[in-house]
Amino acid sequence: MRVPGWLLPHRITIEPYAGDAAYGPTYGPPAADVPALVAETVRTVRNREGREVTSTAQVLTAPDVACPPLSRITLPSGRITTALHIAPHTAPGLPVPESAEVFCE
Repeated sequence: MRVPGWLLPHRITIEPYAGDAAYGPTYGPPAADVPALVAETVRTVRNREGREVTSTAQVLTAPDVACPPLSRITLPSGRITTALHIAPHTAPGLPVPESAEVFCE
């Protein structure tokens, strides 16, 4: 079961990280109008390397969203941030919705 659309009132834009090039990071085509629930709060999380970093926004979205770490995200406030870590929330066999939580820089 997926997270219901009515629980995702915000809209964000995700530019998926595609790798590094000679002049810096490159991104795939932007996915605009992605349903999400955004909380711009400060939390301490671990990044891809396992170091503690500060997350200033958390985004809850559908479990199949294409948002690898280091992707660029435009929040509803217009602020552009970077995805630090993506945590899938699944509960096979239980009647709770599946989702993905994106911790942003």
